[in-house]
Amino acid sequence: MRWLAKFLLLGLLVNTPAFAVNTKALTFAVVPQQSAKKLAENWQPLIDYITKSTGFEVNFKTAKDIPTFEANLAEGKYDIAYMNPYHFVVFNDSVGYRALARQRDKKLQGLIVVPKDSSVKTLDDLSGSEVAFPAPAAFAATIITSAHLRMKNIAFVPRYVNSHDSVYLAVQRGFFDAGGGIVRTLEGLPTNIKKELRVLWKSKGYTPHALATHPKMSPSDRQAILNALLALSNDSSNHWILQGIGFNGFTASQDSDWNDVRALGIASLSRPHL
Repeated sequence: MRWLAKFLLLGLLVNTPAFAVNTKALTFAVVPQQSAKKLAENWQPLIDYITKSTGFEVNFKTAKDIPTFEANLAEGKYDIAYMNPYHFVVFNDSVGYRALARQRDKKLQGLIVVPKDSSVKTLDDLSGSEVAFPAPAAFAATIITSAHLRMKNIAFVPRYVNSHDSVYLAVQRGFFDAGGGIVRTLEGLPTNIKKELRVLWKSKGYTPHALATHPKMSPSDRQAILNALLALSNDSSNHWILQGIGFNGFTASQDSDWNDVRALGIASLSRPHL
């Protein structure tokens, strides 16, 4: 009977929490600036790295378009979310999402592109044109670019096509005279598309997209994820993971880092008026 007692004791030990595998499940959402397929390909290696480093089960999420992503943020559906600066200041205030990290040594710039061979040479040439944008609340690609056009008293008709890639394709194919985007997504285009586009105008720099966590996430879980991001940023053997998302590394962040965006006075708007 002694062997049976040992067997039962071993079974109890193996099934105690001290021996359990960490199976905490978290969602990691990425703003749908590009197709879901491309986002998954680019971001999954990072998510796998975080999973391996923390022991958490981290699952990639995105949405069919930016407005749906916004609605999900408003409902607090994501544990971790990579969101644009406008989204962050809005959902930091309304839901309580907290800044964790951002791209290191980076400022976000909006830009306006036209077909390479377009007769449009200056912003004034866009007067009366249809201009493509990803979504009404896309910070640099829509809010900053369209605000600059209005400041210059250039009349235009906004058309929303759901993603940055859709903007570039629509302009490249001649469906619209111009389109709003950002440097990172433009640089991420296939060469055969990018070479057919010309940057007409580029904005000044703003604090870039935030990697933020749900307000209910514990400080210890936040720290574990941040540790993984900072470790990856200093891990030369896995630099390819960062290259896949167009980053050179992460830096720890706090909510006040986005005060330059708050100073624009757009955080109180439920929707930018375009």
